[in-house]
Amino acid sequence: MNQRRILVVDDEDNLRTMLVAALKFEGYQVQQAVDGRAGLRAAKESRPDLIVLDVMMPELDGFGMLKRLRESGDRTPVIFLTAKDTSADAVEGLVLGADDYLAKPFSLEELVARVESVMRRVDASPSASSVMKLADLTLDDVAHEVTRNGEEIHLSPTEYKLVAYLMANTGRVMSRGQLLSNVWGYSPDDDPSVVETYIGYVRKKVDAFEPKLIHTVRGVGYTMKVPQ
Repeated sequence: MNQRRILVVDDEDNLRTMLVAALKFEGYQVQQAVDGRAGLRAAKESRPDLIVLDVMMPELDGFGMLKRLRESGDRTPVIFLTAKDTSADAVEGLVLGADDYLAKPFSLEELVARVESVMRRVDASPSASSVMKLADLTLDDVAHEVTRNGEEIHLSPTEYKLVAYLMANTGRVMSRGQLLSNVWGYSPDDDPSVVETYIGYVRKKVDAFEPKLIHTVRGVGYTMKVPQ
């Protein structure tokens, strides 16, 4: 029996009921909330392992709920449900610290696959060593903490996994397909734009200091190293 807890936050009764039923069928323990305010209370009380969060809701929308969670130090993985088939909602959600998103309409099978993929990212250990260092960048996998220049860098679980994978492969150029497969659990043939988006976010955090450690190798992929 899967003991993982998932919180579903959505104001559409029919959709929320279907999501809860599908996730329960997969063995997850599922709680639900009808808007962002109720979602914040439920997240605090139940401490879920993952939150499935709708963007458009009354009272407090998904963006507002996620922002409050992250500001309070809550790093629970979040999958956004967006009503529009555009990148605008997705980009805003990723900037706020979401781990993935699904544009409506979507299949329940796809939702379950995304949930399982995020869970694998959170569970996966980036290397046999609990501490990795590169220049003044340190990743402590036991404390789940990343610091640079003595300052803690706050990363979402997916951002953390991306940094850990690049650090574990310091000096090696990792293709977009390799990153999609090993960080996101997607097929190497899937849309690589999510990699480029996340690289941009991670650069703003990790490379806010000198020297820059994340480098683009045009036409190939990305590498993390101390520049010569």
